[in-house]
Amino acid sequence: MRFVPAAVLLLFTWGWNAAAAQGTPWPTNGWATSSPETQGMDAAPLRAFHDRLQVGDFGNVDRMLVIRRGHVVINERYENDYSQISRGARGALGCGEDSCTDPSEIHSYNYYHPHYHPFFQGRDVHTLQSVTKSVAATMIGAAIHQRLIASVDVNLLFLLRNYDLTGVDDRLREATLEDLLTMRSGIEWHEQDRPLDSTNTTLLLEFSDDWVQFTLDQPSDAEPGTKWAYNSGGSHLMSAIIREATGQTIDQFAEQRVFGPLGITDYHWKKTPQGLPDTEGGLFLEAEQLAKIGYLYLKDGVWEGERLLPEGWVASAIARQIDSVNAPGWGYGYQWWRLDRPEAIVWAGLGFGGQYLLVLPEHDVIGVLNSWNIFGQRVPSSLLAFLDALAASVQ
Repeated sequence: MRFVPAAVLLLFTWGWNAAAAQGTPWPTNGWATSSPETQGMDAAPLRAFHDRLQVGDFGNVDRMLVIRRGHVVINERYENDYSQISRGARGALGCGEDSCTDPSEIHSYNYYHPHYHPFFQGRDVHTLQSVTKSVAATMIGAAIHQRLIASVDVNLLFLLRNYDLTGVDDRLREATLEDLLTMRSGIEWHEQDRPLDSTNTTLLLEFSDDWVQFTLDQPSDAEPGTKWAYNSGGSHLMSAIIREATGQTIDQFAEQRVFGPLGITDYHWKKTPQGLPDTEGGLFLEAEQLAKIGYLYLKDGVWEGERLLPEGWVASAIARQIDSVNAPGWGYGYQWWRLDRPEAIVWAGLGFGGQYLLVLPEHDVIGVLNSWNIFGQRVPSSLLAFLDALAASVQ
């Protein structure tokens, strides 16, 4: 594994040791609860944000969870009637309540229908969309820790050697696993630069019969490691890599090596036509369970004294491997975002429709927000407002 700058490691190690010294609880069997004030937070910014969520300033928000020092200090649910909200909706993302003309249209990749999104079949597990990528990358780290994958420096196609590689662009043959994790594989992909229509490569991926082969067969437009391009197909390759390396699907491997130790028992993971769990956006978790992933990263990949991720993995995964992506000041690591602000370092998993896992490591704070703003409504960014509230609460 490649090393990150020493300053990053020192900052991270200080935060982890300080938290460990305070004897914070482990939430394996459920989070401890407290008040913001007891945990040294100013509750006013979070309550003001909550008030705005209640009146609908940020659209269809479903959950807000805030954790400090291992204690849940804010836990709010917001009721939304998605049967009514989705009624009449029809487009490239699917069809809503009473809008589908054929039963075959109601399936796991119909984003409008309330049977499947944002909650899965009436359960409390909520779609995470691309926060799934951050969780899936965690399983890559766990596989490296188990010595089932040598390192992030291994050749990418070596990990996928049982697939048909005859049509692969020659440039991709030089890509490493780290190039994939940092979205610099060189595969040509049009996702963020296209509308949600037939020109968007990710929509084409989801309509394909074999997501892995579809991705491998795409042309390259850059040498590996030289160009950052958001690529959900590349993220789905992690599912195939875990199966090839471990002999298990990623959900099975997660249950054994990560979800099990963390006490994550209730989840749903969508499957592609080939039966692979969808690692570009298919995981559903409750907010309390997703927060455990953030807590694992706060604890340097150690859980109740057991190391689940390799030493140095977390520091590398959340490092600014690439600067200046998407918005000024944003960076990217191993399927994790860096949304640093002057007052706080911020690690983030971000997902379509308003799924956010935010970690402020210097302040031992985790924030989760689940929303489902996909129906064309124009609302302000809840991400920036949530970040503002979290940062203000710990100043």
